[in-house]
Formats: sequence, C-alpha cells, structure tokens
Amino acid sequence: MALTALGLFTFIFLRSETPVYILVASLMVLGLGYGLFSSPNTNAIMSSVEMKHLAIASGMNATMRSFGQLLSMAIAMFCFATFIGPLPLTPAVFPALMTSVTVAFVVFTVLGIVGIGASYVRGTIHSE
Repeated sequence: MALTALGLFTFIFLRSETPVYILVASLMVLGLGYGLFSSPNTNAIMSSVEMKHLAIASGMNATMRSFGQLLSMAIAMFCFATFIGPLPLTPAVFPALMTSVTVAFVVFTVLGIVGIGASYVRGTIHSE
C-alpha cells in the first residue's frame, strides 16, 4: 500500500512538460504497489472468516473494490467540475485541468495513507 501511495504522490507533481519516462516510472510504482498489495489483502480478508462465510466475504471484497473505483471517479469528476466547470476542454482551460488533476491526486494520496494506516492496524492474521 505504501508503494501505491508513493505512486499516487508522484502524480501530484505532473505537469504538461513532464517527460514520458517519469510518467511511466510513476505508473510502474503504482502498478507494483497495487500488485503487491491486492493479493495479500484479499488473502487476509478471506482468511479472517469462517469457511461458511467465504462467499459473503468475497462478495463484500468485490463490492468494496467497486465502491472504491466509484468513489475515485466521483472525486475526480468533482475536481473537474469545481475547477473547470461546464467549459469545453480547450488549451485555455489546461491550467484549470492541471489544478483539478493535482487536487484529485492529493486526495488519492491522502486516502492511500489512510489505507496504509488501516492495513497496519489490521495486523497479521494467524491461522488456528
């Protein structure tokens, strides 16, 4: 989760003149973080319930993942609506677009840090 938050953090500093290799490196960190977090997190969730509740746990996990995607789109659209409004995307509104993207990634980074805290507080799962 820390790598995911770090990847999101690097996007805060994106500008129109940012080199492509920086963008690719940031995406690689983000993808690596998600890849390293997703499977162990799912394992921890599924290991924390009794066998008879596995379907419910799996369904809730999928629902929360979808809700997170929905929430991230809502945050991004809120930022676009706040900073750009109803204007069409033309070069004149690119500064507002960059501001909205920066604010969105600040929010996503903070949520990632909250996720780190939640994962840390959860602790480790011990099988009995």
